[in-house]
Amino acid sequence: MHYESPFWLTYRQAMELGGHVRKGEKSCPVIFWKQLEHEDKQTGEKEKIPMMRFYFVFNVAQCEGLKNAPAPVTETPTSAPEEIIAAMPQRPEIKHGMTAAFYSPSADTVSMPDRARFEKDAGYFGTLFHELVHSTGHASRLNRPTLTESAGFGSNPYCKEELIAEMGAAFLCGHAGIGETILENSAAYVQNWLEQLQNDKKLIVQAAGQAQRAADFILGVTHTDEKQPTTI
Repeated sequence: MHYESPFWLTYRQAMELGGHVRKGEKSCPVIFWKQLEHEDKQTGEKEKIPMMRFYFVFNVAQCEGLKNAPAPVTETPTSAPEEIIAAMPQRPEIKHGMTAAFYSPSADTVSMPDRARFEKDAGYFGTLFHELVHSTGHASRLNRPTLTESAGFGSNPYCKEELIAEMGAAFLCGHAGIGETILENSAAYVQNWLEQLQNDKKLIVQAAGQAQRAADFILGVTHTDEKQPTTI
């Protein structure tokens, strides 16, 4: 469900605001959790206890008659794809005019077809983001074993690296505001590699973590241990 407003509320909250959820509207499940600090009265030791709550919520656009409802968002602050690429730290050389898109770890270069060869700009930037995520695995950046120790096409490291690159590209497209236009193709691409890895459920979570780390590197978000090799 895609709504302009980022504000959500429960059925009861809508009523408390003097309004109601329109008949026929469907809710969206959300999970809220946080760590609660508990102190043992006898020992004085402190421990953290996880608390989780499950809610069904509605977007304000699904409601009517709300009093003091949050104003609709008219503009979402995003970074243009060009700006993200231009600001990437330690960015590899990007060569255009090539017959295919690929990243060369040995040369530390990204090769791309010309932008005009893509039907839509979103496809061009999605592809370029994919290759730039690959480049973050270089030994001089995040030193990711799935890139540096890849055993070739079809190997487990190769498949895992492709998962990371495509998920990282999706994260960056979302940050740039072009995520929805490539979501379907990206999901199919990820599913293809998951099938080759026997749909390892833990792998998708691990790959997502590495993809987020790669996207953060491109966006200039630093981590204290970003030079250390990571495995999945």
